[in-house]
Amino acid sequence: MTASETATYRRVMLKISGEALMGETQFGLHPPTVERIAREVKSVHDMGVEICMVIGGGNIFRGLQGSAQGMERTTADYMGMLATVMNALAMQSALEGQGIHTRVISAIPMDQVCEPYIRRRAVRHLEKKRVCIFAAGTGNPYFTTDTAATLRANEMSCEAIFKGTKVDGVYDKDPKKHADAKRYENVSYDEVLQQHLGVMDASAIALARDNHLPIIVFSLDEPGGFKGILAGEGTYTKVHD
Repeated sequence: MTASETATYRRVMLKISGEALMGETQFGLHPPTVERIAREVKSVHDMGVEICMVIGGGNIFRGLQGSAQGMERTTADYMGMLATVMNALAMQSALEGQGIHTRVISAIPMDQVCEPYIRRRAVRHLEKKRVCIFAAGTGNPYFTTDTAATLRANEMSCEAIFKGTKVDGVYDKDPKKHADAKRYENVSYDEVLQQHLGVMDASAIALARDNHLPIIVFSLDEPGGFKGILAGEGTYTKVHD
């Protein structure tokens, strides 16, 4: 089955939060949840789509929370980056258990556990249908994994960023707290920034806007949702020009 026959995009970035890997637990990793997300990724990979991933680290450590408790911000952010490497290795294990060749590529070199980031090598992995999981953010403090995902998506020539969340799109207010919350089908980058819609942080949105990279916001809790959107179905919000 080829991507051109079935999928609307040939190469995509999937961005998920570290919290998405917690399942119902309060902290850390929930292996059945990691396995479920790996199955979602496999279903899209089986369509012939080339997949990049960036996973946050908030289930293990949040740099901003650490700095709020008196820790030096740069140190706290580096700890958060290391947390993303742990999540990336967990996802790699789950994907390879599904028979998918995977590479964890870290912005901070740690040769014993993952590859250093070299753009041309990463592109070659994608061309060979390996899933590339980019870890350790951008390698710099003060930048979030949202910004890292947008940066890597541009560098890898991805056609869209898929932001997997707890809700099925972008709303004008929190749908879990407000029954009258309105979901957007389409929204512009500038509207997201002006209305503080919380899709991604401002630098990530601006980077996507400047490079005309659409962001698809969808529910990661919806079974088959990721594959459905690539097949032209499902409920989601598209952030674009």
